[in-house]
Amino acid sequence: MSASVLFDAPGPKARVRNTLYSVIGSIALLGLVAWVCYRLYDKGQFAGELWDIFNYAGIRENILDALLSTLKVFALAGVFSLVFAVVLCVARLSDHAPVRWVAIVFIDLFRSIPLLITIFALWVGIVGDMTPMWALVLGLTIYNGCVQAEVLRAGVNAVPKGQVEAAYALGLRKTQVTASILFPQAVRSMLPTIISQLVVTLKDTSLGFMILYPELLYSARLIANNTPVGGVYPTVQTVTVFGAIYIALCLALAWLAKFIERRSSRSKTAITPAAGAKELTEVAPSGSTDLAPVPNPGTGDVRKD
Repeated sequence: MSASVLFDAPGPKARVRNTLYSVIGSIALLGLVAWVCYRLYDKGQFAGELWDIFNYAGIRENILDALLSTLKVFALAGVFSLVFAVVLCVARLSDHAPVRWVAIVFIDLFRSIPLLITIFALWVGIVGDMTPMWALVLGLTIYNGCVQAEVLRAGVNAVPKGQVEAAYALGLRKTQVTASILFPQAVRSMLPTIISQLVVTLKDTSLGFMILYPELLYSARLIANNTPVGGVYPTVQTVTVFGAIYIALCLALAWLAKFIERRSSRSKTAITPAAGAKELTEVAPSGSTDLAPVPNPGTGDVRKD
């Protein structure tokens, strides 16, 4: 009998059919890859001398400048979007209906508009003259701030209600509850999603080439279209080099997420009871509901609580 009610184990004919489909699909995929490689080879894209362009100091300097420009925009947009997300999340969870509805409309609006349109609108001067860098930063901040706000809201709503009620019972104000109880736990629980959205922010910096900002994709396009070797443009080589840079940056962010998650887990499990807590919580032998006698440090008497 199948272990899951949602899946029936395939019979002999189904297994043969699935195997046949897998073989046919694999052959078709390998054929497509072989055809693409042949076309690239026929156009001279695999010529070894095409890699020589990366030995030029000017090309390497151009790539380094583009990398620094990309990282600068990502750093600014990443920080601003997280700060903006906190503001939007607080407004989204506000008890005041006007504030809450303004946040809802703003988040839904800019999550629905394509990011490229937002960036282009900012660049052409919808809010005044703006350089390509700040148009890109502001566009990334608005869009990713809206997404991160919803991520934080999901984390806040996942915190058990009993903790909030206990905090209010202790006399804490809503600001204190939000800052000391809700947001720390929301960030900790949603950290993988937050980092994933930061990876999206990093990749979305490539939209800057549409507004002539000299980031990695803009630099790759210039190199691929303006440095022919023997009449052949180094398209494959440029895609390989710049693709490797993007992959390395994304892997670095993924490693950072895992590192922070490990540190966070270690800090949660490293909490030890306060001195004397063991004696105060020591229970009587089985069958009794009273606490064990604890010496009174002031008089040396033995008392029961």
